[in-house]
Amino acid sequence: MIETANGRSLEEINATVSVPNSTSSFWKNLAAFSGPGALVAVGYMDPGNWITSIGGGAQYGYLLMSVILISSLIAMMLQYMSAKLGIVTGLDLAQATRQHTSRRLSFVLWICTELAVMATDIAEVIGGAIALKLLFGIPLVLGVTLTVLDVLILLLLTKIGFRRIEAIVATLILVIMAVFLYEVFLAKPDMPAVFRGFIPDKAILGNGQLTMALGIVGATVMPHNLYLHSSIVQTRDFDRSDDRQVANAVRFATWDSNIQLSAAFVVNCLLLVLGAAMFFGHGEGLDTFTALYNALGDKTIAGPVASGLLSTLFAVALLASGQNSTITGTLTGQIVMEGFIRMRIPLWLRRLVTRVISIIPVLICTIAFGGKESALDSLLVYSQVFLCVALPISMIPLVWFTSSKKIMGKYANPRWMAFLAWIVVAVLTGLNLQLVIQDVGELMQML
Repeated sequence: MIETANGRSLEEINATVSVPNSTSSFWKNLAAFSGPGALVAVGYMDPGNWITSIGGGAQYGYLLMSVILISSLIAMMLQYMSAKLGIVTGLDLAQATRQHTSRRLSFVLWICTELAVMATDIAEVIGGAIALKLLFGIPLVLGVTLTVLDVLILLLLTKIGFRRIEAIVATLILVIMAVFLYEVFLAKPDMPAVFRGFIPDKAILGNGQLTMALGIVGATVMPHNLYLHSSIVQTRDFDRSDDRQVANAVRFATWDSNIQLSAAFVVNCLLLVLGAAMFFGHGEGLDTFTALYNALGDKTIAGPVASGLLSTLFAVALLASGQNSTITGTLTGQIVMEGFIRMRIPLWLRRLVTRVISIIPVLICTIAFGGKESALDSLLVYSQVFLCVALPISMIPLVWFTSSKKIMGKYANPRWMAFLAWIVVAVLTGLNLQLVIQDVGELMQML
């Protein structure tokens, strides 16, 4: 059951999706290469983003729209580099890191990245359990336990082919987007104020505003996506010895990534706009999923458009978001394990092990605090600390490799892009360190 992985990234699906000739039409190529971007976009709209985006709108109106815009542009640049690395070198980010660093350092980086994957899994467990409680009244302890069963969903998906998995993920993204488009339409936001929000304002530097802005940035750019994208772009079957086909693959992988990340950008904007249009002035206390669910049905908070339907749609979108993250999180875990330590186990077993490990702290927290959701939401926030730590560990190798002409040849990042990328690495590392210090300080005060 345990095998040595010395071959291609995710070998069972590598080069399994046929693509047209590079001389074929733009739309035919775009259709063939579309899909990996959808799986990546999932990480930019997972349950960890919801509280920060809606809460940002509820507390500060449309002020932080520019933060979502800047975060999305950074994500597009990093995911472009990730896709390019996989296509040009035939290595995912974990394999490339193993190849260009020492064995001992690779092992340390593997441990850090595994912790980040598990931290992401904790957010999925919490989001899924709360969605089950809101929709079906299932107690949190039972809901957390039931999330283990998503391994059965994964078993089914592994039988239907990667192209269909991409289609399912894209469909769930459309469901999430449709829900929030509908809710925002009913909320009738102040559109001139929405567009003004995309212009950065010095008011963002205020103490509370800056803290929320840092939370949005930290929840948007996710380290596991860099490993995932560098691998799944290799599912397309083209001649890697033909430079023309390689250039074509890089071009359309970039189109796919930017289109799907634009969809994620729209979803995150809708979340913030929803918070601003419905809850501005009522931001206090809307820091849990249940509080948001109840507020959508409360006319004294959300106004005359409040209804049980809006609340139910919110919970459906939350459940869809959690299931999407389940698929991508499992694939990322396998990529990281195979790339860093060259060990392969079946996807369903990988999912079962990581999910069982992830639900342990969630169950302990749920039982210890008597099933209070506020405790789970606090755990979700602190799980992001691992993601903050892991982000520079993932970004630094990515920028280094893709800026190296020795590794990438003519596809190396131009100087202006490399310079910009290193500035982004430095700024995000600083912001994430500040978030870690802040979260640890708050935790110490609670103890």
